[in-house]
Amino acid sequence: MTVRLPAATRRRQLLETATITFGKEGFHATSMNDVADAAGVTKPVLYQHFASKEALFEAVLAHVGDVLRTSIEASVAPAEGPRERVEKGFQAYFEFLRDRREAARVLFGEARRTDESISAEADRAVQSIADMVTDLIEVEGLDRPAREVLANAIVGLAEGAGRHWARHHDEISAERLASLVAELAWAGLRGAGPV
Repeated sequence: MTVRLPAATRRRQLLETATITFGKEGFHATSMNDVADAAGVTKPVLYQHFASKEALFEAVLAHVGDVLRTSIEASVAPAEGPRERVEKGFQAYFEFLRDRREAARVLFGEARRTDESISAEADRAVQSIADMVTDLIEVEGLDRPAREVLANAIVGLAEGAGRHWARHHDEISAERLASLVAELAWAGLRGAGPV
């Protein structure tokens, strides 16, 4: 029997369940039946919230992007200066990859490369993080377009390091990785300025 929940609560529950299901099985191998079964609801209940598997996956991507961005924002808020903000931001990102592996697979996984509309939604989620990073970069004399380029470079740096680290979790902690990558990013940011 399906427990009746308020629509917003049910939607969040379905998004969390779908994140785990898609993260474990991949977009193409996961059916709406798989998600409904994992959520303990009927397929019609799932379709009340999402018109198709693609719509569900796009909503999952937006949800995962929001969770990651919110986590980074909360982590950097208490930082006492720009250097600490850089390290805390990377640490939040790598802890997200460590603690929410299925969500990370959804955001950076195979569906992003194979479906145009899904790729666009994944890009929007990642870009929202880069936009947030843009606002955190404080380099005297650097205009917004230059800060946007640097923010996207930082996101790419984190994503590349994160992909490697995902395959070698036992060799280095999230905290140590954040420290290493933050040091690299900080050295680059300190050298950045108007040309």
